Amino acid sequence: MDSIKVHNSLKPGGPVPLVPIEKGKISWYACGPTVYDQSHLGHARNYVSTDIIRRILMHYFGFNVKFVMNFTDVDDKIIIKARRQRLLELEKQKNYTDAEILELGKAAFRAYAENNLPELLEGEGELDVNNYIPRRDAAYGNVLAGGTLTGEGKPGDAEAKLKMHISNMTAAVIAINGNQVFKGADEILLPYLDSLYKETIDTSDQSIFTDLTRFMEGEFTNDMDALNVLRPDVVTRVTEYVPQIAKFVEKIVEKGFAYEAEGSVYFDIAAFEKAGNTYARLRPESRNDKALQEEGEGSLSKSLGGKRGAGDFALWKKSKPGEPYWPSKWGNGRPGWHIECSVMASDVLGPRMDLHSGGIDLAFPHHDNELAQSEAYFCKHGHEHTWVNYFLHMGHLSISGSKMSKSLKNFQTIKDALASTYTARSMRIVFLLGRWNDGVEISPDMRTQADNWEITVNNFFTNVKSLLAEANGMTAAVNSGVKALSISDEKSQEDLRADLEQAKKEVEEALINSFDTPAVLRAIGEVIRKANIHINAHKDDTDLPALEAIARWITKIVGILGLDANAKPPYEGIGWVSAAAAANLDPSTAVQPYKDVYKTFYSEVQALELPASETITNLYSQSPDPEFDSLAKAGTRDPEQLALPYLRAVARLRDELRRLAPTTSPETKKSILALSDRVRNYDLSNIGVYLDDRTDQPSLIKFIPAAELIAAREEKAAKEAEKARAKEEARRAREKAEEEKWEKAKLAPEEMFKSDERYSEWDAEGIPTKMKDGSEVPKSQLKKLKKDWERQKKAHSEYQAKFGGSTV
Repeated sequence: MDSIKVHNSLKPGGPVPLVPIEKGKISWYACGPTVYDQSHLGHARNYVSTDIIRRILMHYFGFNVKFVMNFTDVDDKIIIKARRQRLLELEKQKNYTDAEILELGKAAFRAYAENNLPELLEGEGELDVNNYIPRRDAAYGNVLAGGTLTGEGKPGDAEAKLKMHISNMTAAVIAINGNQVFKGADEILLPYLDSLYKETIDTSDQSIFTDLTRFMEGEFTNDMDALNVLRPDVVTRVTEYVPQIAKFVEKIVEKGFAYEAEGSVYFDIAAFEKAGNTYARLRPESRNDKALQEEGEGSLSKSLGGKRGAGDFALWKKSKPGEPYWPSKWGNGRPGWHIECSVMASDVLGPRMDLHSGGIDLAFPHHDNELAQSEAYFCKHGHEHTWVNYFLHMGHLSISGSKMSKSLKNFQTIKDALASTYTARSMRIVFLLGRWNDGVEISPDMRTQADNWEITVNNFFTNVKSLLAEANGMTAAVNSGVKALSISDEKSQEDLRADLEQAKKEVEEALINSFDTPAVLRAIGEVIRKANIHINAHKDDTDLPALEAIARWITKIVGILGLDANAKPPYEGIGWVSAAAAANLDPSTAVQPYKDVYKTFYSEVQALELPASETITNLYSQSPDPEFDSLAKAGTRDPEQLALPYLRAVARLRDELRRLAPTTSPETKKSILALSDRVRNYDLSNIGVYLDDRTDQPSLIKFIPAAELIAAREEKAAKEAEKARAKEEARRAREKAEEEKWEKAKLAPEEMFKSDERYSEWDAEGIPTKMKDGSEVPKSQLKKLKKDWERQKKAHSEYQAKFGGSTV
């Protein structure tokens, strides 16, 4: 095998060879979440992609990976969120009148506009809830319509942020107008109350912050479990490392790479570079980006002073009133954001690690600052120190051109996504369709591509398992689980084997090439395509050993990619592991639903008046129980395998019934077909079994999730109901048209114009000759009247012929 190559942000360009510090082992630190809100699809993109790489390294390449991840539970965002929520709770407890609450809402409304949407304040008079809408549309209508602030290019983060603020203001207007300030205007109240009362919060009791972070950490962990993301080997939290962080900072100061100013400690970039070190190695082009620097320092640090250089960043922050604090030699304070990861990663993994990862938005300043302060801490005698060998940055997940983020509030939470539009598997497939280090913008086309790939794999697994089960017939010797679905390899056509070897080669080349998962999915799809062609072209001489080998290999690869939440390494078997199989149920319990269908069906068949049939007599005498007992005693725990004896019995009896049906009385035939349809469409579908009826061949037993079968059945029923409804509507429309036709034809042509007030005289046939004013009927009009008269005469004659009777 060639050397694995990986995209390393420390070395821009193509992938470079991955050479671990210790052969066969990988030390890896991943930046975890800042736990102040629910996790969204952007987090899923980062941590699922990280999980995919981790699984590949462990389960495909065989590395012993030590994976460390932190929870940032001390941060400006956490402080603001927790403090504001507490202030809002306290405000709601005050004994306000309705008028006072309304004034509070209006004051917060004006303050929010001044801080975030200043153009709303332009114009005559003071901004209020009554003139907000026209001012909003005048100032920002172009952005709301999908344009940009500059009028050029595509909307991005700036426009997304602006829309967020407008949305908050609009919601507040509705709440204020409805006297529901405390129920709908939180987003404008929170910053306003914080500006008034933040210094009054007693932070000696840090539970105000830890209650939030512990809850959100649990929520994040549950989300990751739901996405089948492996848990870290080691988890670190900032609150558990504050003394070590202070000591770490002290040493950097002692070495001359940091300085104290007004109770805070800042990293000295100039001193660091003067000593021969390199700053901003990941994103040198961003080192002077003031917006990114400010974002990295946090919104609560804007008032901190004493920096020597504009780019110097905080290692330790002096705590202001309303902020949590810990003791240090510089006074009460708290860690800077960047220093946290340096201390925690180094404590667990030492002065050097193989991999460090995170979202691409962390490259600067977070990761560049981590590198600088860690290298400053560990460097000796002026020589540069290598703290991280490889930096892996996961690409953004974008929505409408801007990154998905909590701060922009343009996100869908993982919980909502899994409850509505995704499964854990379908979401992972979407991410697998893109390179881990590339940006991803989820589009309808990408979702369709992912769904189609999943359906292709599902159908292939189902078909191969069904063909193998059919070929096995009565299972004599069983190993365990889906391993039982195996037959001897006596004949194997070389073409399918060659296709499999080619797919294996392509997958290995893709994984070696910086974990190129899109190429992996293409290789799997292609070998399935070729296998399906073979199945359709060789119905009588299908190469089952080769199909089995392909299915087992695909099962292994999709397991390695984390697509089967119920599977465990080394991912042996065929297809997805069912939840029931993963639960390792008692065989009798696992098989009971299938046994119930068998018993009910056999009982109902025996009640039918059937002609003599030696086949049916034999089937009655052959109980599936002994075969099930042998499977259970052999250690089989896979419900599908355990169910096959009963399902084969049902399928064989049903096939014989359908063969006999044409020879029975009409009443018996009707009963047979109804029972046959019910057992397939309801009894079996409801427990995840589909009988595929084939011409001149036995029914093929397929295991398909019950939810899919029921959904398909309901969709079919809905279409049939719609078709019937449309047919009935058409029938009624025809009847109505027919009724109206004959009602109109009932009138004699001599009488058809007599009631028309436009005319005053008519001839003997009832055709108008004079207009109401006594003038002659115009020739052009008279010509049309005569044509209408002729049509009515013909229709009336048909009416008389059909219904008889005199003219009206």
